[in-house]
Amino acid sequence: MPWYKRLRWRLIASQFVVAFVGVAIMMLATRIIILSTAPNIIRPHLMALINNPPLISDTETHLIYAFRNAVLASVAVAAMGAIVAGVFSSYMIWRTIIAPLRQMADSSRRIADGRYSERVSVPDNTGEAMAQLVVNFNEMAEALERVEQQRIALLGNISHELRTPLTGLKGYLEGLLDGLFPGHEETYGLMLQEVDRLNRLVEDIQKLSRMEAGQISLNLQIFDVGDVARRVRAHMLPLAQAQAIDLVVDGPDTAVTVRADPDRTAQVMINLVSNALRYTPENGRVTIHIRQNGNHAEVAVQDTGSGIPAEALPYLFERFYRVDQSRARTSGGSGIGLTISRHMVWAMGGDMTAVSDGPGKGSTFTFTLPL
Repeated sequence: MPWYKRLRWRLIASQFVVAFVGVAIMMLATRIIILSTAPNIIRPHLMALINNPPLISDTETHLIYAFRNAVLASVAVAAMGAIVAGVFSSYMIWRTIIAPLRQMADSSRRIADGRYSERVSVPDNTGEAMAQLVVNFNEMAEALERVEQQRIALLGNISHELRTPLTGLKGYLEGLLDGLFPGHEETYGLMLQEVDRLNRLVEDIQKLSRMEAGQISLNLQIFDVGDVARRVRAHMLPLAQAQAIDLVVDGPDTAVTVRADPDRTAQVMINLVSNALRYTPENGRVTIHIRQNGNHAEVAVQDTGSGIPAEALPYLFERFYRVDQSRARTSGGSGIGLTISRHMVWAMGGDMTAVSDGPGKGSTFTFTLPL
């Protein structure tokens, strides 16, 4: 049974306990008070009746008043007992529920003000339900703190990535103005490369922003993922041959049909193959494996390249993360290609993972698509 349902039944049970204790105290008090006081009240009136029979009418009135007073005294004592039981029960509820909730309310207000390091201490002797609620609250606060840290890191990364091409452009322009660089085609070509690099980065950031906002458009079709892989190979083959790298497609003889966007699928493959070629030395090999696994098709791009350290694997798909910072920048990577690719695969109903046996042992990036 979930903890919140157990908490509900605990609250209901506590109110039943209060009512039961109140009724029990009332019955016990009434019994004790009436039995202990009735003889002392009734006996004098009975003695008066024996000595003077005409006093029966007056004696009846006195007995009625005496019984009423005894009952009222019993009810008063029972009410006091019920009040004490209710106060005690309310105190226990306050201690186990209200106090932790008040702490969480105060902490949530501070978190809303930007103090994401705020945490609530797990109260003692409050039961499993409230302890679990506090743990869940702290996990939420930790998640918000991580998001804030990622936002700060993202702003720093974006500013750094934009500064690099802008610094290059500024250097060329200052050199032209000072006469340090000749104004010929080669210089303008270098400046154009920096502009193209800046433009690619801005386009990648815009693309990633649209994807994370769920604004990606898909043209879902049924097609053979093997055909797309062979077209990607034909497209990337000149680059692979220029680097003396063997690029092959390994798949079944029969078609592996999926329901996805063929253009987005090709874009993901091209990005993965480009990364594989970038980090694979001469005479290496890049293989696009295709196979069916349950209700999904698996596309794995395997290379014999530089590999990935184990500590870097969990961060590969984060924005602007690079295993080798200097090499990635010199090779022209923006640092968000894998992030974009994974969001594309997610949008098409699949997933993407990466494995590597370590530096120098190659790596494999695998994504799935629904059949």
